[in-house]
Amino acid sequence: MPGVKRERDDSVGVLTLDEPETLNAMTPDLLGDLATAIGEINDDPQMRALVLTGAGRGFCSGQNLKAAQILGDDIAAGVMKYYWPAFKAMRECRVPIVVAVNGVAAGGGFSLAMAGDMIVAARSARFIQVFSRIALVPDLGSTWMLPRLVGRQRAVELMMTNEPLSADQAKEWGLVREVFDDAALQGGALELARRLASGPTRALVATRRLIDESEHANYADQFRREIETQAEIRRSADAVEGRNAFLEKRAAVFTGR
Repeated sequence: MPGVKRERDDSVGVLTLDEPETLNAMTPDLLGDLATAIGEINDDPQMRALVLTGAGRGFCSGQNLKAAQILGDDIAAGVMKYYWPAFKAMRECRVPIVVAVNGVAAGGGFSLAMAGDMIVAARSARFIQVFSRIALVPDLGSTWMLPRLVGRQRAVELMMTNEPLSADQAKEWGLVREVFDDAALQGGALELARRLASGPTRALVATRRLIDESEHANYADQFRREIETQAEIRRSADAVEGRNAFLEKRAAVFTGR
């Protein structure tokens, strides 16, 4: 059965899409297991950050068309039942998520990569929308995420031409934080995740939530929402430690609480 391999590196969880024969193509089973695995991370108080990557030569090649019949005749209902829970779990994960793209991220796999907080990529990585090649429109959140990451014009270009975006070009456009030689990708992703794990993770995840909410708010409403969140977060143990460390002129030691 396709699934997600679970590992841990101290306080960093590592989840690997593990169906390399199909370049980790999406199926209800694979994405269902991903949603379950993220739930397990959420339930483990020792976990402070997460790395998501793919086994083999690619991150994710998009939907496995052989599994499409499982979605049923009502495609929208099927996708929301089987696929949305994994994407929702990523956007609401209790800890920051680093996505390490090894090889291709195509179609829905491109969408999945963008659902994390930061993307790092192997030098061999390629990002491709692919949908219009088969006379379809982008889906799985791609038209929401991609314009916000690279701008409208570049998003339209990628979606209409299906031209692959190299790792280096993705970095130049702001989609990817850092590009590593292929053999160094896992180490680079873990290093970034460890850095996030050592930070005030409650505040980091609240920041993600505020940024997402800002897409649908006016300036005044978002101004107030920030202060409401601030009033909640400032009572956390990490916020108290941060203030004390500042006053005592020492490095803060955060615990994620």
